[in-house]
Amino acid sequence: MLGLNKHDMKMLLIVAALAMLAPFLLNPFPTDSAMAQFNAGYPDLMQRFVIFGIFAIGFNILFGLTGYLSFGHAAFLGVGSYSTVWMFKLLDYNIVPGIILSVIVAGLFAVVIGYVSLRRSGIYFSILTLAFAQMSFNLAYSVLTPITNGETGLQVYTSDPQYLIDDWETVPHLFGLVEMRSTYTMELGAWSFDFNAGYYLCAVLMVLMFYLSIRIFRSPFGMMLRAVKSNQTRMNYTGLNAKPYTLAAFVISGMYAGLAGGLLASMDPLAGAERMQWTASGEVVLMTILGGAGTLIGPVVGAGFIKYFENIFSKINENVLHEWFGFLPDGLENAVVWVVEHFVGSGWHLTLGVLFMMVVIFLPGGLVEGGQRIMRMLRGKKSDNDAEKTTQSTPAE
Repeated sequence: MLGLNKHDMKMLLIVAALAMLAPFLLNPFPTDSAMAQFNAGYPDLMQRFVIFGIFAIGFNILFGLTGYLSFGHAAFLGVGSYSTVWMFKLLDYNIVPGIILSVIVAGLFAVVIGYVSLRRSGIYFSILTLAFAQMSFNLAYSVLTPITNGETGLQVYTSDPQYLIDDWETVPHLFGLVEMRSTYTMELGAWSFDFNAGYYLCAVLMVLMFYLSIRIFRSPFGMMLRAVKSNQTRMNYTGLNAKPYTLAAFVISGMYAGLAGGLLASMDPLAGAERMQWTASGEVVLMTILGGAGTLIGPVVGAGFIKYFENIFSKINENVLHEWFGFLPDGLENAVVWVVEHFVGSGWHLTLGVLFMMVVIFLPGGLVEGGQRIMRMLRGKKSDNDAEKTTQSTPAE
């Protein structure tokens, strides 16, 4: 079905089900309970889950298949955002032209950067991509201010032309049919679930991009990219030129990032130079490695994991911790709060760093490898139990 084998089809259906049911899955605790702190089913965060999932899926096509580690992919994320906001400023708030332009512009930008950067490999390639990203950041921040609006960020003003706009348009929409901020809230007892139009648009696009990545992974083109990662020198000796394949992977990956940037601007019509910073590029590297580089579902898992930590653990402050540990004696309570507060709130990066080190050391294949190990253990125990039952039911000779 859809050109996929049974295993890949099952994986696609799992991703689609998780994306569609996210409002329920991410709000497991009652709204008024103390554990509601860990609910993540609100529209803004759910949108970031799937948008950065698209970003990481695209990055994995380059890094996971070819082994080329780019530290400059945030440049395409920023270019995509700027392109979309400019379409809002020139035409109207319809997100479709902006998203299309974001993918095209990011692809063209990736051709230029990839053509230069791919003349080198290894750490030299990584440094070149980082240099291009930082140059893009500095250009957007202080040089191309008429285009990017500098440190203030690019946004839509009432004085902008917006040649196709109608008087009623004030927020991004899809052909005037539905606004991206439109949210329906379902109350079920003590639980509350938000169904946001913008989230579901992003979720559908993520599922489509995930399907496209599966087809790329299983295609002859994907096999050539694996050959590049395995032994590019041997590939060159066979008479095959690897550069067109690596450049194509780089451009496709950049277009994924441009789409993610366009969606960020579509959900919130603002584009800033900070999206091009090296920290944003490093974040997608962490997402891919943490989830499982070279695996299909790993980048999606890694993106969701990091964005959850970033938005949930960073909100846990000292007052929340005192509420949690208030049952302890005063001296012990203060000591425990002092220790824990270094790993949450503004110090959540420390927790992320520790988890990342543990994954790299004990699970080189990322969280996906951890899940696979657990499944093998469960299957092994099941097989042992079945064998034991068979032995007990067999009469002795």
